[in-house]
Amino acid sequence: MSKGQTTGPGFAGSLMGGAQNGAGLKISFEFFPPKTEEMDRQLWQAVKRLEPMGPRFVSVTYGAGGTTRERTHAIVRRIAAETPLDAVAHLTCVGATRDEVDAVARDYWRSGIRHIVALRDDPPAGQAKYAPHPGGYAYAADLVAGLKRIADFEISVAAYAETHPEALSAAADLDNLKRKLDAGATRAITQYFFDVDLFLRFRDRVRAAGITAPLTPGILPVTNFAQVVKFSAACGAGVPPWLARLFEGLDGDPDTRRLVAATVAAEQCRRLQDHGVDEFHFYTLNRADLAYAICHILGVRPRPVAEPASAVAGR
Repeated sequence: MSKGQTTGPGFAGSLMGGAQNGAGLKISFEFFPPKTEEMDRQLWQAVKRLEPMGPRFVSVTYGAGGTTRERTHAIVRRIAAETPLDAVAHLTCVGATRDEVDAVARDYWRSGIRHIVALRDDPPAGQAKYAPHPGGYAYAADLVAGLKRIADFEISVAAYAETHPEALSAAADLDNLKRKLDAGATRAITQYFFDVDLFLRFRDRVRAAGITAPLTPGILPVTNFAQVVKFSAACGAGVPPWLARLFEGLDGDPDTRRLVAATVAAEQCRRLQDHGVDEFHFYTLNRADLAYAICHILGVRPRPVAEPASAVAGR
């Protein structure tokens, strides 16, 4: 298949092959804290819908600048208490002192949360450029080291296949990733991307730098193309012309957009599988239907859902 091709016999054949390979896949899902009661219901519907797919973990983000910190904590604890899922919390450097972040981490450990996604995060609203919080962790590598001093957390960190927009260079960005892993992180999850070849080149550079930790591609099904263009401009992710052409004329047709989104993301995953990738992290945007469909296309099937440990213990 040529670079960027998303239709034709090769595309269909690639997807049909996925059903034979789902058993070996490792998947994870990411959610964000809701702002309203209706969004809260949507979140929990998504969690319960995706639970039977057997993800390795599900993570819950902060808002920009740590603005949803308390909601994130509450959701992570609820997922851990009410489902059998491995609930993972995002922690960031923004808007808190080291003591405040450490207190949250200790509380997570006491609550049974053993896995954290450690991030620097974006500047708070109204602040054009990132500046370390006085008395806080300056960067993600510092946060990782601090968390490891508190407890033996499993820690995931961010990676940027297209280079972080604030990095001085691609080499400097790769050095920063290595610092985070050397500080104690165990996995890197990439920002979303759409160009498979770009990820593969980045993986080659990561391995050439001596980094052996798992590198998990972040997959974003496109539900709103205009919104993705806006997000991508802020985070440095490229939006290829072929993707724009696929969503052209579908602004008022959400059903077709969802079909196209699932198809494109599934093909992206299948091409990555062809190059030895067996783990995917899905940015769900709190919508279960697309992530569920993509996993199904890839051959992942629902598993019997176990009761959470808290429910069994209460009998």
